[in-house]
Amino acid sequence: MDITLEEGKVRRAYDFYSPVYDFVFKKIFEPGRIAAIRTLGAALSGRVLEVGIGTGLNLPFYPRDIDLVGIDLSEGMLRRAQEKVDTLRMPNVILKVMDASGLDFGEAEFDATVATYTISAVPNPLAVLREMRRVTKPGGTLVILNHFQSENPVMRQIEDAFAPLCVHFGWKTNLALSPLLEAAGLTPEVIRRVNLLRGWHLVKCANRA
Repeated sequence: MDITLEEGKVRRAYDFYSPVYDFVFKKIFEPGRIAAIRTLGAALSGRVLEVGIGTGLNLPFYPRDIDLVGIDLSEGMLRRAQEKVDTLRMPNVILKVMDASGLDFGEAEFDATVATYTISAVPNPLAVLREMRRVTKPGGTLVILNHFQSENPVMRQIEDAFAPLCVHFGWKTNLALSPLLEAAGLTPEVIRRVNLLRGWHLVKCANRA
């Protein structure tokens, strides 16, 4: 069952969540965030794009001198992220309101792109991955951290059942990983399970021709 998210609803949902987002989501998803930033490895010394930076919960795990651009649909979330940038004194971090399915960047501008807990919360996940790939240098790194559809048939039925409800909260429960990567032309080099009950996938891909 494919359920479509609407951009306007996603933006409004996360503007609404922004005052309490950190309180609800910070600790429970922090192990995955730490692992995702570490997975970037040597790319952290280059220019990095974070897609769906939200309130900036990943910021404490980057080097303070990171050359980072963070984008998000929600202005409310980005205001919270800017507070963290200022508090952490990260002078090379730039935040922009932007639709990830149509990035306002040229080709191969970044050494790495990363999206944590984002791909299932955008209206067009395939377009976002294609854009991430477009703006990443050849041989550069793409890191994705997300909940994807379970391989267990019983869990898949549960995820499908909850999908129509969850889209009203701004995310999908039943996004399939392998077909999405294949359609985007991405081959995973690393796939790890992280967070509570190992329910989220951490995926690392190299941007190969």
